[in-house]
Amino acid sequence: MDKPNSFKIPNTKQKRIVIIGGGFAGITMAKKFAGQDVQVVLLDRHNYHTFQPLLYQVATAGLEPDSIAGPLRKLLENHKNIFFRMATVSRIDKEDSKVMSNVGELSFDYLIIAAGSKTNFFGQNEKFEKAFPLKQIPQALDFRSHILQNFEEAVLSSDEEKIERLMNIVIVGGGPTGVELAGALGELKKHVLPNDYPDLDFNRLNIYLVEGMDRLLGGMSEFADKKAQKYLKKFEVNVKLNTMVDSYDGEKVVFNNNETIPAATLLWGAGVMGNVIEGLSEQSVKNSRYKVDRYNLVEGTDNIYAVGDIALMETEDFPKGHPMLAPVAMQQGERLSKNILASLKGKEQKPFKYLDKGSMATVGRNKAVVDLPKNLHFGGFFAWFIWMFVHLISIVGFRNKIVILSNWIWNYFTYDRGTRLIIRPFVPKIKSQKDKT
Repeated sequence: MDKPNSFKIPNTKQKRIVIIGGGFAGITMAKKFAGQDVQVVLLDRHNYHTFQPLLYQVATAGLEPDSIAGPLRKLLENHKNIFFRMATVSRIDKEDSKVMSNVGELSFDYLIIAAGSKTNFFGQNEKFEKAFPLKQIPQALDFRSHILQNFEEAVLSSDEEKIERLMNIVIVGGGPTGVELAGALGELKKHVLPNDYPDLDFNRLNIYLVEGMDRLLGGMSEFADKKAQKYLKKFEVNVKLNTMVDSYDGEKVVFNNNETIPAATLLWGAGVMGNVIEGLSEQSVKNSRYKVDRYNLVEGTDNIYAVGDIALMETEDFPKGHPMLAPVAMQQGERLSKNILASLKGKEQKPFKYLDKGSMATVGRNKAVVDLPKNLHFGGFFAWFIWMFVHLISIVGFRNKIVILSNWIWNYFTYDRGTRLIIRPFVPKIKSQKDKT
């Protein structure tokens, strides 16, 4: 039966599986379907996969963006049953089994939504429109250029209040992203920037890490929290617990206790939300995630699935859904691909069960925290080595592994960050009068 589309995908009698998103879940499934008797179409708004756990290193001049990204076409080459199309899906038509996008519409037999997550400002987007999110490579590059431009501007200024504002950096959110970014900035402050800018007094560079809870790394152990705070203190990071940011106008941070800090930089790492696509019923969505059963089938559908950050699977072990982490996405993607192939062959499907292999976060050179199953906790150099090993084997592409390893070795022995370049100057967006109304 012909399957109409405007993507120039060959018509076939094979079942067509459309995957939205080229993240961890998307590429895991595409590889599992490779060579099978199905037609797979992978859609993504970018033509590359991003290894998001290392975005903070791009933002802090530790790595170049191409070292943590891999071309999706390269990852899927030599598989004749898999097609990639760069497209942004805007709507899902459940009744006619089609997706609508900026390049047309495409029908499907099975749809798998692996669209990931986006920054969550908790409904206060207007208050934080000048904050920096950190979910994509362009955002990491914007942040890198912005802080370097601030230092260049501070060198030229004789206005003490302006210099203070330019050299204050506020990070919102004490999860892995916030902790790792604060540690990386602390390393820059102590070992790199004073050599680049001898005219500036880097004792005036204040790094604030703001967390609304009474501890850091809320998803990890108390051991990890205490170690992380100890390491951050060595980097002179000001950790503010039980504190929330009320607003930010690009020049001043206002906290919920009415305290204010002048700051030209605020990075938001306080939360994420599912990247929900229009079209499915409101009953299928809860807390900005698609409600799915143990087989990742979206509630109220019979051929639409959701995996990874976008999926809310409420179980006895995870009553609020699984954590929005890469291992969950990859495991769900692998289980779902096996289930779909089993279903097509008339075999039994198996429900998803998450295997927690542990959590980790790094806080700079020789400093990391690792939580493993059975209450095993590590800190310091050994944990840092584990963190490096796990991330290195997880990165996509042999070339990327070599580039990252060589960068890490160079940084370790020289304390140098070779990518302190303002290649693409950051220019803040100015809201037009039309946008304000």
